[in-house]
Amino acid sequence: MSRIKDLQKNLFGGTTSNARQFGMIFTLVAIVLIFQIWTNGLTLRSDNLIALFQQNSYILILAIGMLMVIVAGHIDLSVGSVAAFTGILVAKSMTEWDLPWPAAIVFGLAIGAVIGAWQGFWVAYVGVPAFIVTLAGMLLFRGGNQFIGNAQSIPVPEGFREIGSGFLPEFGPNTGYNNATLLLGLAAAVAVVWREIQARKTRRAMDADPVPMWISILRMAVMVGVIAFAALRFASGRVGTSFPISGIILVALVIAYSFYTRNTAGGRHIYAVGGNSRAAELSGVKLKRVNFFVMMNMSVLAALAGMIFVARSQASGPQDGNGWELDAIAAVFIGGAAVAGGIGTISGSIVGGLVMAVLNNGLQLQGVGTDKVQIIKGLVLLLAVAIDVYNKSQGRFSIIGSLMRPFRRDDSVPPASPPDAEREPAKAAVSG
Repeated sequence: MSRIKDLQKNLFGGTTSNARQFGMIFTLVAIVLIFQIWTNGLTLRSDNLIALFQQNSYILILAIGMLMVIVAGHIDLSVGSVAAFTGILVAKSMTEWDLPWPAAIVFGLAIGAVIGAWQGFWVAYVGVPAFIVTLAGMLLFRGGNQFIGNAQSIPVPEGFREIGSGFLPEFGPNTGYNNATLLLGLAAAVAVVWREIQARKTRRAMDADPVPMWISILRMAVMVGVIAFAALRFASGRVGTSFPISGIILVALVIAYSFYTRNTAGGRHIYAVGGNSRAAELSGVKLKRVNFFVMMNMSVLAALAGMIFVARSQASGPQDGNGWELDAIAAVFIGGAAVAGGIGTISGSIVGGLVMAVLNNGLQLQGVGTDKVQIIKGLVLLLAVAIDVYNKSQGRFSIIGSLMRPFRRDDSVPPASPPDAEREPAKAAVSG
């Protein structure tokens, strides 16, 4: 019985970073398995997994920036229009202005930074609510996309397409798999083991008891098993395919932003502002600077997402970016972020985005029409959050709360139990 309690505490509901990562993978795997059975094995086919990542990488990139915006207590409705506006300008810069594609990527990121600075100025220094600023931006940059592109599609050169439709290259002996993808999976597995070992060493150095060794071994085995399975799936696709370049970009961003939000003063300031902006300002947090940064950062990531989408589509068009902001917002809230701000994680938002992606992909594999897919996704989002909020308000068991327990921040502390001295009188009163 004690082993079961240890398992529940340290593997599913513990407070360590690794336990959170396991919980996220467990949740996602459960959903994938449901669709794997429903679609008769199509969901986990190599070609389907590769397409799923390519088709949703730009939404997941948007979710990273949107998480920081929502945690800070704002919302950004302009990300789809900013992505489309950037995409059309980058496409024209290469086809009409003869700008080399690497320079065009830098140009696109600069456009995102300028747009973000514009919107961040109105939010942080003028005090206009982000909802209004970005609603105006949605209209402004959507119109700008259609005006500049004259409502036409503009193709992009071959080299630029690699960031959206390219794959890890093949090299080395013929193993029947993509060797670069296998090496990437091996590196990820080694990182998981190394991190678990370092976590145990850190706890010992702090004179804290590490989790039982058998739980660490089980946790590493599950993580490594999932990584190995995914690496083999991506590496065994048809000739010329492997893990997408857009997936590499996404992984790099997840690692960088997770580190920033968890381990830097700037990241902690974002959570402080979202939790209680007044208290944060009184404690020395530069409120305007934080608000300016999250809005500017969101537009830069929107520009990157727009370029990846254009690269995969091989052309920029007038309908690019439609509804992207809604997908990004849904991913963040499904991933455990609070509407009022102050709560949420990068990894949780990625899981929320993947849940929506798998749902969308699975329904399409079953031949469900796009109209019905949108209806189902909307109902799933609304009902899941509504039921969970109701259960929390009634003090009942919360499904999403349990699944999203691994996404809570490391510094969240449960309410302290009253000291023994305070509990003893209560016992005496009851016995009396």
